[in-house]
Amino acid sequence: MKKITKHLFVVLLLLPLWMHAQKVNSNGALHRDYFVNAMVRIADPLLTALSKNELKKKMPVEAKTSDRQNFTYLEAFGRLLAGMAPWLELGPDSTTEGKLRKKYLDLSITCIRNATDPAAPDYMNFNKGGQALVDAAFLSQALLRAPNQLWGRLDAKTRKNLLEALKSSRVITPGHSNWLFFSAMIEAALLQFEGSCDKMRVDYAVSQHLQWYKGDGAYGDGATFHWDYYNSFVIQPMFLEVLQILINSGQNENKTYELELNRARRYAAIQERMISPEGTYPPIGRSLAYRFGAFQLLSKIALMHQLPNDVLPQQVRCAFYEVVKRQLEAPHTFDSAGWLTIGLAGHQPGVGEPYISTGSLYLCSQVFLVLGLPATDAFWQNADADWTAKKAWQGEAIPIDHAIEN
Repeated sequence: MKKITKHLFVVLLLLPLWMHAQKVNSNGALHRDYFVNAMVRIADPLLTALSKNELKKKMPVEAKTSDRQNFTYLEAFGRLLAGMAPWLELGPDSTTEGKLRKKYLDLSITCIRNATDPAAPDYMNFNKGGQALVDAAFLSQALLRAPNQLWGRLDAKTRKNLLEALKSSRVITPGHSNWLFFSAMIEAALLQFEGSCDKMRVDYAVSQHLQWYKGDGAYGDGATFHWDYYNSFVIQPMFLEVLQILINSGQNENKTYELELNRARRYAAIQERMISPEGTYPPIGRSLAYRFGAFQLLSKIALMHQLPNDVLPQQVRCAFYEVVKRQLEAPHTFDSAGWLTIGLAGHQPGVGEPYISTGSLYLCSQVFLVLGLPATDAFWQNADADWTAKKAWQGEAIPIDHAIEN
């Protein structure tokens, strides 16, 4: 008994030292500050200009085709807000970060009002040309990700204008591809905030993507498979969110949701393994100018506390820090006024497809979904950990990778 008591005494004596070591070995607070500052650096010129109805006057339009000015403003706003929304949904508080959040919440509410007011100089295009559908969907995604702090703070007139703007996009027929989820996402927002939607648009997107599944966590973009990041840019985040809204509305989509969540977790595991020891990733497929927005799905799965069992939250945090830092700090990522430029690592205009313009680039904000996890979450608190590729190329033990069967 004396021996047990002695051992217990030693454990209790060493426990505070061990806990202190865990905190000393964690750069989570530093990483979070870096992510918040990075997101704000990207967001500030856009939200400040739009809040003053000066976005169309001040935002440059870098593009290969002359028609992008018709779409680039809603592209920029919808995509940016979709990435910021989980952080905004934490709401204001008395901390330095909480006060910063209040500033950008207030700006965002004013921006939504200006973007959807037909009489405002910065009123945006929701229904002319196919691209308008895409970014109406990203704005819908933002609202669904921050229902209390965004939708909940809108006045009655702005809500009416916003719903009318979203419904006006129904004149656009989506392509037979990931675009089906743009229509579905808009309808999901209408279901959430108005209580009804065009269910056919939702059901068709779900049923078609179930048919387009290619195996091992990846969907085709339409009937064919593409080596690109569209499973993360669009398909799987929107798939999960549309299904969740259907379930919340009382529809029995639980089985499909569990199936898709299993696939999304597998795709997230693959994404984590694709991050090199240096914080780079394969420059494959379309839309590389979305930069680290390529990791939206991994960020979302971390936000949901659904990471695969052999992927620690802190290893995702450390990997993201290296990815974001490497791309954000590349020379000429921003122009002299703070607007994003086309490129993957710095300013590389040749990376942009004809559909890419300045507004498109703000999809990069989707990597910051993890900021919706409070600072007390294990994602930020746990001691630093190397990600899979970094451990592998240092000769350390790593888990064997396995495909999934369904």
